[in-house]
Amino acid sequence: MKITRMFKHLFTPHWVVSRAFSRRTLKAIERAISESENTHDGELRFAVEAGLHPLPLWRGQTTRQRALEVFANLRVWDTEHNSGVLIYVQLVDRRIEIVADRGISAKVAQRDWNAICGRIEHAYRNGEFEQGTLGGIREITELLAAHFPPRDGNANELPDRPVVL
Repeated sequence: MKITRMFKHLFTPHWVVSRAFSRRTLKAIERAISESENTHDGELRFAVEAGLHPLPLWRGQTTRQRALEVFANLRVWDTEHNSGVLIYVQLVDRRIEIVADRGISAKVAQRDWNAICGRIEHAYRNGEFEQGTLGGIREITELLAAHFPPRDGNANELPDRPVVL
């Protein structure tokens, strides 16, 4: 484990999330998720956190491992058609992970998710948090609409509101 990474996580205050993701930005993300879910059978969740807690950090928890943990904790897996997708943002490391449930992973390759993550991370490096996130949601929407068209009675199974951890 790199000591500089640990210090960055430990000494970055939680409120830095609100600098990158204002209330207005979080509302825009919520609207984008809601609109997205009208075009496909997937369920999107967006979660962002500033830094990792000390113990997982000490154990070397990766962004991917944390994303899988958040995926489980937010019950993104708990949809009728196994169609949940989590966009996880680890702000201190400026890392994005997209975790898709098994119904979606059967048709969309991880390399597609990784490419979207890379483009979002690039936008974040330029300080474009809202634009990067909304662009990523548009790309995810296109993938899901192509593979998972909306079904009759397409219920909204998961909250659209972003989660600040």
